[in-house]
Amino acid sequence: MTQAPTKHDRYLADFEGFERDVAARGPEWLHELRQRALARFTEVGFPTARRGNERWKYTNINPIAEGTFSYPFAAGEVDGERLHTSIPWSDDWSRLVFVNGLHSAALSSVGVGADARSLAEALRADGQPAREHLGRYVTIEDDAFAALNTAFVHDGALVHVPKNGSLDRPLHLVYVTAAGAGPTVSYPRTLVVAESHSRLTLIETYAGFGEGRYFTDAVTEIVLGEGAQVQHYRVLMEEPDAFHVGITRVHLERDSTFTSTLFARGCAIGRNDLLATLDAPGSSCFLRGLYLTSGSQHVDNYVNIDHTQPHTTSRLYYKGILGGKSHAVFGGTVFVRPGAVKADARQEDKNLLLSDEAEVDSKPSLEIYADDVLCGHGATAGTVADDALFYMRTRGLDLNTAMVHLIKGFASEVLDKVEVEPLRLSLDRLTTASLPELQPGLVS
Repeated sequence: MTQAPTKHDRYLADFEGFERDVAARGPEWLHELRQRALARFTEVGFPTARRGNERWKYTNINPIAEGTFSYPFAAGEVDGERLHTSIPWSDDWSRLVFVNGLHSAALSSVGVGADARSLAEALRADGQPAREHLGRYVTIEDDAFAALNTAFVHDGALVHVPKNGSLDRPLHLVYVTAAGAGPTVSYPRTLVVAESHSRLTLIETYAGFGEGRYFTDAVTEIVLGEGAQVQHYRVLMEEPDAFHVGITRVHLERDSTFTSTLFARGCAIGRNDLLATLDAPGSSCFLRGLYLTSGSQHVDNYVNIDHTQPHTTSRLYYKGILGGKSHAVFGGTVFVRPGAVKADARQEDKNLLLSDEAEVDSKPSLEIYADDVLCGHGATAGTVADDALFYMRTRGLDLNTAMVHLIKGFASEVLDKVEVEPLRLSLDRLTTASLPELQPGLVS
């Protein structure tokens, strides 16, 4: 894959300071991992080339590659009251809060049933979960963003649920950027290890406070042991001018189940890169997503599911609501590897366009190398149906109210599946508040 030249001076300078002031406190194996990752990032560069670069074909990341983002080296300050009124929140949830990628003990509160703590703390202790699993499931070989995050890996969340264990309540991981003077970059890192027959409900929220452009380069690795069940929610609430590249890698063992729901409010460039590997018979994943864009925002969902073993199941169902001149991308592949017989997979993406200038590029695909499988995919894009709008207006609703009800009905197929009630109610309110500008000319 051809990569265009990019400037790395800012990142190299930050890395020198990072190694000297922060990373020196980590174990030697981690120091070596960081060094390899930085060397690989310097070698491959950002994926700015548009030709021969299928993974980034519809997303221009030049604004990130050409930007100058500085590592803040300090957590910054966030008002706790503002925090819990601005993002999905419940006092009944356990939580780990990170500001500019660094743990805030004052804002965090963890329940019982699992080892949930700052990754920096875990790395200082050099415990088994981090040593065994960190960096194992995300590759740095051909992904500049994964390599850059790994080069600066220091803090974030480590969640370890022991065999047959479960957390007593949902765990909320909150990553906040406190924008300050000049564009900044943070590198949140999350490692989740759910041992055999354990259960976990995890909410991962990314948000920004304050004015100014910033860049979030996030990596999450989730490992499910035999029979484990993980319910994962990812909420993107970055500021309108922010850049967010989020990479999630999920590894599933025998009879494990991973359920994921994405809620993404648009930002300048937002990328959701998810790969679930069904690596043992009986494993299954169910992936849902809802994304909303307006203005000139851009969101890119690159979702892949890899059926490597027989008798595996996957469902992928994403929906987008686009307004203004915004642009959405849905891509990725369901792979069925040789020998993965009895694989059952379905992939679907639906989009609602509220402006004649909004654009969506949807390209679901299947690569099947085994017989005796059940697989399918589909994609649609359209406007609000005239007959449905007419019906609601005959019931006395004005045009805008009717449109809002129909749009929320479209979104409800995803939101109604959210099993954590406070989160579902919060996302429903966020959907209403985030609805792009309506363009009545699209309907009669």
